[in-house]
Amino acid sequence: MTTMKGSLLSREVLPFYLSLAALAGAALLIDAVLHVLGAVWIGRYLGIFGVLLILSSFGYSLRKRKLIDVGKPVTLLRLHERMAWAGSLLILVHAGVHFNAILAWLAVIAMLINVGSGLTGKFLLQRASKRLEETTRHMRDEGLLANEIEERLYWDSLTLGVVRQWRVVHYPITLAFAVLAMAHVLSIFLFWGWK
Repeated sequence: MTTMKGSLLSREVLPFYLSLAALAGAALLIDAVLHVLGAVWIGRYLGIFGVLLILSSFGYSLRKRKLIDVGKPVTLLRLHERMAWAGSLLILVHAGVHFNAILAWLAVIAMLINVGSGLTGKFLLQRASKRLEETTRHMRDEGLLANEIEERLYWDSLTLGVVRQWRVVHYPITLAFAVLAMAHVLSIFLFWGWK
């Protein structure tokens, strides 16, 4: 039998938390450097670049829905993950530790929930798919017939189908983030000191 190397903790749980910790740590580090250099004003503009990166990352979603036919879906997915992470980083630095705008913080909270749901989907779906494939292969190697395998793995297949529905949660969170971010941007344009 071919087994996946390492424990569930090291394969799935640790990378998930390390991704979130790296995001938070990098945001704190960049914010600290900007404070030390007396360049906190740069953080104000990083939000713009963060939003542009996140918007640019949606090429994957457009390709998946066949709205564009450029690029390979797997490559676009990796690009989506990296650009959304980097954009989120810039937005976190932009937000800093300044609690003076509730709308902006609601947008940041929605963004963090969105990042968390995206990472959950990535790691959980990957894990469930690999496990089902491995178990199916193992049962075939044992000589079980297709209908026996299907019967034994019924609940696992059903569970995988439910796990694949994580997007049902991810999409509304993405929409909430988009609405709150847009409201924040519009409020900035309305109340900005345009002197």
